[in-house]
Amino acid sequence: MPWPGVTGAQLTVNRAADGMRLSRYDRGMRFDPFLLDEWLDRNPHPRFNLASSTGPVWTLRELAALEDGCLDRLLSTRLLYTDQRGTIELREAVAEAEGVSPNHVQIVAGSSEALWMLYFHAAEPGANVVVPWPCFSPMLSMPKSLGLETRLYHLRRENAYTVDVDEVLSLVDGRTRIVLINTPHNPTGSTIDDVDLRAIHDFCAERGVQFIVDQVYHPIYHGAAGMAAASLPYATVLGDASKAMSLSGLRIGWMIDRDASRLKDYANAHAYLNITAAALSEPLAALALRQRRIVLGKAQEAASRNLALAKVFFEERADRFGWVQPRGGMTAFPWLKQQADARPFAEALTKGGVLIAPGDCFGMPEHFRFGFTAIGDGLPNALEVFARVAAEQLSDPVEAA
Repeated sequence: MPWPGVTGAQLTVNRAADGMRLSRYDRGMRFDPFLLDEWLDRNPHPRFNLASSTGPVWTLRELAALEDGCLDRLLSTRLLYTDQRGTIELREAVAEAEGVSPNHVQIVAGSSEALWMLYFHAAEPGANVVVPWPCFSPMLSMPKSLGLETRLYHLRRENAYTVDVDEVLSLVDGRTRIVLINTPHNPTGSTIDDVDLRAIHDFCAERGVQFIVDQVYHPIYHGAAGMAAASLPYATVLGDASKAMSLSGLRIGWMIDRDASRLKDYANAHAYLNITAAALSEPLAALALRQRRIVLGKAQEAASRNLALAKVFFEERADRFGWVQPRGGMTAFPWLKQQADARPFAEALTKGGVLIAPGDCFGMPEHFRFGFTAIGDGLPNALEVFARVAAEQLSDPVEAA
């Protein structure tokens, strides 16, 4: 029997000498190739990493030093399954940071697990979801793999990648199960105005559509800070330790939801997918949240300093690069003005030791994702190499004209 909500998904049955056996899944059950991770895996140790979407790296020693006795407590950790919903220590730390009750928090293995749960529960014949374009690949590939119709609202560079509320609302109908907003946005660094965020929230609440806000980069902003989406009563909010807190190796995320029925579904799904989170990761994530002033301060300082350098760099080369300044997060999404495909340029940069993420990983080939924070204080050196390769590889604008 097909999985619920997966149109056309079925198992092909082959007869073999030893009887009936299952040979493969129908194509509809497969994810699209994850081009971004394929690219990153091909270039695992660049000298200058400008492809990363996270912030300055922490070591276990550095993180543990933020609280007296932390290492001793970790060494006494019992390496068993933890709680299905997440330890109370971690849920309380999330709740305190987000201004909600611990009873409204579900711990997951990163926001990608949360997305999978949400799309899986939305999947039914004829259902659709509304997501941004461009976006982080799983936001689009996951619902497609489950047979959900994906309706895209576009973040356009000529409009500074801002969300067009009217476009979002026009895509919603009686079969819409999810509307997803990502703010600050990956890869563009755009943010949504608080008034617009509330307007979409209220619209979805009136129609019984689940409103999801992926806010993994909150509260890293470059200018006016956006609101904490957890304050919206009918929103499902995704956060994690990977992006704003720059602790991607912990593989810890969280979901905030005030709907008791949905929370029960999340806990059940988490039990199927991962049983619990990692016994060592949860106390470290709780520590980081308790010490978030320091942890987030380190990321904000690096992001602000390096964004100022990147802004000058790209604006001085406006004949070759298009640039929209990010308003939040740790990535920008520039584009080549003279070439339609940034991958050859990205390949040339890797030979000089600089890694960016080519835009075809996001379905927009002339663009590239430029992560300006993970590199810390190494950005000036990286930009020197970047400038040299650009001068060698990109067409001279005068000659091209």
